Amino acid sequence: MKHISSVQNALIKQVVLLKDKSRERKKSGVFIIEGLREIELAVKGKYTIETIFYYADIFPKEQLEKSDLKASQYIEISKDVYQKIAYRETTEGIIAIAKGKENTIDKLIFNNKNPLILVAEAPEKPGNIGAILRTADAANADAVIIANPKTDVYNPNIIRSSVGCVFTNQIATGTTSEIIAFLKSENIAIYAAILQDAVAYHTQNFTTPTAIVVGTEATGLSEAWRVASKQNIIIPMQGEIDSMNVSVAAGILIFEAKRQRDFK
Repeated sequence: MKHISSVQNALIKQVVLLKDKSRERKKSGVFIIEGLREIELAVKGKYTIETIFYYADIFPKEQLEKSDLKASQYIEISKDVYQKIAYRETTEGIIAIAKGKENTIDKLIFNNKNPLILVAEAPEKPGNIGAILRTADAANADAVIIANPKTDVYNPNIIRSSVGCVFTNQIATGTTSEIIAFLKSENIAIYAAILQDAVAYHTQNFTTPTAIVVGTEATGLSEAWRVASKQNIIIPMQGEIDSMNVSVAAGILIFEAKRQRDFK
């Protein structure tokens, strides 16, 4: 196994760029994952692991050898290097470079004839995206589609906040018009969380092929979704405020669909 002790090493400089720059992740087609559980979930999700870095004082070589992790190369790194490339507050001593997937709509595969899909339009905060992915994993949704994305799904903060659910969900991205066209071509009913012309969410039937669409708290959904939806839906608000966090709203809506489907 190789050993890198200098933060000036060319490979370490590339890892820093992968951590900080979406442009670099897109250009190179790879991204970084920190933490054993997250790396294991990526492997389970059939992601290719190219390189594993480990800091032996926290993640001993023996632990790596006992794991099922497979990579093209394994590199032991010094404390200075580990602190340079790590992005999590908790230290686990292991970081990987993995190859990204083409998260395009045409790559989506539905294993049943009655899919349940969660769509989020233009979510900006990595924490919200991560929470949405955790919700979709908990509900075992068939796909998460992000319309007009503001960042790539391999942003380290999304991986961290999703606790690895980036790798457990089937994810696609595209423009709003592309996604609407796709859903209609697949005969998937669109239920958009929009105030205008809306009815209470629990009055609708989500037991047929369904896409539940949520927007940002600041701007909501674009007009295209209102026009395309089978029915606009709202969560009745009984307090002083008139909106809630997008990930919370998504959870309420998608688990109502799961309840109607007897959690199948």
